[in-house]
Amino acid sequence: MRPLFVPFFIPHLGCPHRCVFCDQEKVAGARGVLPTPAELLSRIEEYRAGAPGRSLEVAFYGGTFTALPPADQEALLAPLQPLLECGLLASVRLSTRPDAVDAGRARFLRERGVATVELGVQSMDPEVLLFSGRGHGVAEVELAVAALKEAGIAVGIQLMPGLPGDTRERSFATLRAALALRPSFLRIYPTLVIEGTELAERYRCGAYTPLALPDAVTLCKEMLVAATCAGIPVIRMGLQPTAELERPGTLLAGPYHPAFGQLVASEICFDVMCALLDGVPAGSRVSFGAPSGRVSDLVGQKRGNLARLGAQHGVDASVHEDAALDPELISLKWQGGVRYARRPDLHPQH
Repeated sequence: MRPLFVPFFIPHLGCPHRCVFCDQEKVAGARGVLPTPAELLSRIEEYRAGAPGRSLEVAFYGGTFTALPPADQEALLAPLQPLLECGLLASVRLSTRPDAVDAGRARFLRERGVATVELGVQSMDPEVLLFSGRGHGVAEVELAVAALKEAGIAVGIQLMPGLPGDTRERSFATLRAALALRPSFLRIYPTLVIEGTELAERYRCGAYTPLALPDAVTLCKEMLVAATCAGIPVIRMGLQPTAELERPGTLLAGPYHPAFGQLVASEICFDVMCALLDGVPAGSRVSFGAPSGRVSDLVGQKRGNLARLGAQHGVDASVHEDAALDPELISLKWQGGVRYARRPDLHPQH
């Protein structure tokens, strides 16, 4: 069983830049204040009491942890050390910028129980990084990954297709470069236009056009399949919905959907279902078997996959759950027999 994450949001704290797309407080729905030792320990105890016997992992999200003053980093990590030593806390994870990591910082983190660091890479294209105001280049990403791995820390990479200057070809070049670094996992967040950012001003004056939702779903579907084939899990696609993000006036434009990952999973299932229908005569009544808990992936949002199958293939399609079906398979039953097709692991780990 995977650890239960105890989240702490420290939006924008420590970060020396304000990228054109960034408003961490609105994205995370939290204010930029460091938790006190008492607050840290209180929330950990709350999670421990709510899930007795479950392994816990503290996660510092948002901000640039390793760019905080060393005293602040120590203040956040020191209260966790007794819990790590006695086993009440399994490990710690945090997020930061590639140019805020070096060998010394990586060793510091590892010595204090940090097991995973997520790097806000966003792009591996020099022009996209420049146009987005990232303040670093590709070399810093490569050096940060190497330093963290050398210290024995697992590395996650966050990517943001659809940034200024990005194209489908550049997004896939970024993906290939990220996969070549062999991270432990990826997160993929299509770029959104948040009020109060420089990107919002560019959008208003017509200097920036975000990805449309269908295009973002298709792009992320292809990126997910490529990552899966490379053996790198994608643990999340699309931003986590928050009350602040969904408040009217916060999100100006962009491919936001509260169930974005579900849309991507359904699109992949639709492709697999279409492949299974090859040679099946129009007018056939067919039933697709879904592994346990995966019926909604096959049915699609508002039963959209079944409607499209009828329109494109002329079949009367239904979906049933098959608890005996291998989790990586989809089945097709029709008057001609039974077929099976392998489906990628479409679902985040957390």
